[in-house]
Amino acid sequence: MTKILTRAMLHWLAALTLATLAPLASAQGSDGVPQNLPAITLQAGMHNIRAAVAQTPEQRQTGLMFRREMAQHEGMLFVFEAAAPQCFWMKNTLLPLSIAFLADDGTVVNIADMQPQSLDGHCSAKPVRYALEMNQGWFAKRGIGPGFRISGPGGKPFGTR
Repeated sequence: MTKILTRAMLHWLAALTLATLAPLASAQGSDGVPQNLPAITLQAGMHNIRAAVAQTPEQRQTGLMFRREMAQHEGMLFVFEAAAPQCFWMKNTLLPLSIAFLADDGTVVNIADMQPQSLDGHCSAKPVRYALEMNQGWFAKRGIGPGFRISGPGGKPFGTR
C-alpha cells in the first residue's frame, strides 16, 4: 500500500509541478519561438515604424526574444499600465537593439544600445509608460535623440486612440 500511495503521490506532484510551471515557461518564451503580436504604425518624422505591440506582462517579458532578423522599419512597442522606471535586458534576444524610452506624449526621454544575450540592465532616465525597441543604431542613423517626438497611428499624438 505504501509503494502505491507513494507512487501515486509522486505522479500527482509531477503533474501539479508541470501544470504550475508550464504557463511560466511559456510566458518566458522558453519554447524558442518568437512571438507574433498585432502591430501599429508609428511615425518618427518622415519615417514610418511598424511596431508590434507588447502590452500584457507575458508579452513584455518575452519581447523580441528568439527573433533572428527584423526589417529596418520594424520594432516593438512596450506599453505599461502606468509610468514607472522601466528596465530591460537582452536574455535570449539574438539581435542587437536600441531602445527609446518614451514619455506619455511620445517624446524620447533617453535611448540605450543593447547587446544580444546580455543580462545588463538598460533603464529609463525617468518614469515612462512606453519603450520602443528597434535595430541597433536605427535612432542614431535618423538623428533621433532625447526630446524628439514620435507620433502614434495616423500621426496622432502618442498614446491617443
